[in-house]
Amino acid sequence: MSSPSAYRIQLQLGDLTLLKVDAIVNSTDQSLLDGGPVHRAVHEAAGESLAKACEKVGHCNPGEVCLTPGYNLASSFVIHTVAPTWQGGHRGEREALASCYTSALELAFERAFRTIAFPSLGSGLQPQIPLDQAAPVAIHAILQFLDHHPLPEKVVLACYDAPTYHAYQTVLRGMLP
Repeated sequence: MSSPSAYRIQLQLGDLTLLKVDAIVNSTDQSLLDGGPVHRAVHEAAGESLAKACEKVGHCNPGEVCLTPGYNLASSFVIHTVAPTWQGGHRGEREALASCYTSALELAFERAFRTIAFPSLGSGLQPQIPLDQAAPVAIHAILQFLDHHPLPEKVVLACYDAPTYHAYQTVLRGMLP
């Protein structure tokens, strides 16, 4: 299956917090105050003001998003989302994960963001979503959105390590002619 929107996706190996995009997506818990390595890195790079902004927002449900400024980050904004907990894949985890991506893209579209960067949502801590499940869900959700929307113009998938990069690369290659 080929999609011209696949050319709007860029894979990048490295640190999400260093990307100069309109918004980065932060994987967090429902309180917006805790999470895995991505969450900690985003908060550390953004500074204390991000935690204060998250306290004001207060809560985010799995699959939903909320927006804060980026503070000391290279990106102007942070879109926070709560990825589902993996329970074997038979309790709507894939759908909830796809909703994380779609909801973030919808917010980016509404705000006219031209660029957005995602980590590999939900695949970082136990019980993590296996990469062979998370990567196709992410790519398909992003492509489905991009096929029907002109913005964002570029979606960066920031992969923290080589195994994550290769998992996403394999799925994305299958989308290109």
